Amino acid sequence: QVQLVESGGGLVQAGGPLRLSCAASGISFNTNVMNWYRQAPGKQRELIAAITSGGTTNYADSVKGRFTISRDNAKNTVYLQMNSLKPEDTAVYYCNTLWLFRNYWGQGTQVTVSS
Repeated sequence: QVQLVESGGGLVQAGGPLRLSCAASGISFNTNVMNWYRQAPGKQRELIAAITSGGTTNYADSVKGRFTISRDNAKNTVYLQMNSLKPEDTAVYYCNTLWLFRNYWGQGTQVTVSS
């Protein structure tokens, strides 16, 4: 059974940092691309960061230079370090991966950035 469990969300002031974690089980984690998405109220879910098994990363323009995705294959965990947070980063953040042709999502973790 595939499980993705996010943690680390919360309320933070604008300009502050926050680190999200996503613990994965039921997949061959070290061979999988891992993604972070977010969904703000009234908006579509958007892909903001991705990391390949080899550690290559990609970011949406909206977070480039402020967010860093990383992974620890020994812990089956992917991280999203978020710095210089802005009120427009307020959203539910989701961990995602594709495994055996199915898309899997975590339950989401709320990030709220106050101005």
